[in-house]
Amino acid sequence: MEPILDERPLATVIIPARNEENFIEPCLRSLVEQDYPQGKMEILVIDGLSEDKTVTIVENLALTHTNIKVLRNPDRIIPSALNIGIRYSTGQIILRADAHTTYAPDYVRKCIELLLSTGASNVGGVIKPIGTDLRSKSIAIAVSSPFGVGNAYHRFARKPMWVDSVAFGCWRKSTLITLGGYDETYLANEDYELNYRLRSKGGKILLSPEVKSRYFSQCSLRGLMRQYFRYGKWKVRMLVAYPESIVFRQAAPPLFVGSLLAALCLIPLSIIPFILVAGPYALLNLLFSCRAALKNGLKCCLFLPAAFFTIHISWGAGFFAGIKAFGFPGFIKALRTRKPRKAAASSYWTRDTRRPTSNGWF
Repeated sequence: MEPILDERPLATVIIPARNEENFIEPCLRSLVEQDYPQGKMEILVIDGLSEDKTVTIVENLALTHTNIKVLRNPDRIIPSALNIGIRYSTGQIILRADAHTTYAPDYVRKCIELLLSTGASNVGGVIKPIGTDLRSKSIAIAVSSPFGVGNAYHRFARKPMWVDSVAFGCWRKSTLITLGGYDETYLANEDYELNYRLRSKGGKILLSPEVKSRYFSQCSLRGLMRQYFRYGKWKVRMLVAYPESIVFRQAAPPLFVGSLLAALCLIPLSIIPFILVAGPYALLNLLFSCRAALKNGLKCCLFLPAAFFTIHISWGAGFFAGIKAFGFPGFIKALRTRKPRKAAASSYWTRDTRRPTSNGWF
């Protein structure tokens, strides 16, 4: 039986954006074409002082879709954008969205139905990375492969499951307020940190393959390298704060990078350590690249080994950069203790920030 329109909760979709002129329009069009009533949705684009046409594109769409609004994000970082969106949202339900992504027509409805019917505190879905040319398609395949990203189930799950974290997310607003919002000291991994605090308070996170979206992947190895270097670096910040949160898939890349560097240093004495480290990895890389290419087109084999290698090396190198940036003694202490601690709410939630213009526009 179809629910009565007025009984459906008001939902706010929050989209952090900065210089997204190539992606923001498809993203917003996929949201205004949802089968969830537009009268029960508001869409807040939190713009980080874009220097391109992002705001102009959003304003033009808002002329015909009055539930779209723009808010300023003077700090120009994702967690501050999300906190601004939460603070000025009017919805009972909040969904985080990404400007590089388009959403299935039932995305919002499915998220809300699962949130209200399963006992979950956060709901997310499976992201399908897509590319526009051979290189970006190969990168999309690599970031969807267990060999590339380990057990990051939001990339490839085929059945519902309870997980540690999800991409994007859908919550009751009251849940986010209780948690204290996002911690603005995290420039990456802010979603995992928030979900860790959620789980520490007894909340459950549901990943459902019924909730579908398509993400425009990086179009170059350089962009992929920057992305995964940042992930690796800020994972250390997370581990110093919450030592018990480390899992094997996060330790594998730095162990590989460390072993490879050590083997390279030993080459003047013996090449055997390098062969023992690089040889098995190269064989595994080629094996998974060929398997993926057989499913997605043999031409992908031209770029897949490089894409896999870039993910692993960048994440591992970023991890070591994080140890340097956030303190080696603190990292070692965290690994030695690994004692669960109570996760505190973010102190940034109550910080006095500059209020956007009253109607949400520039």
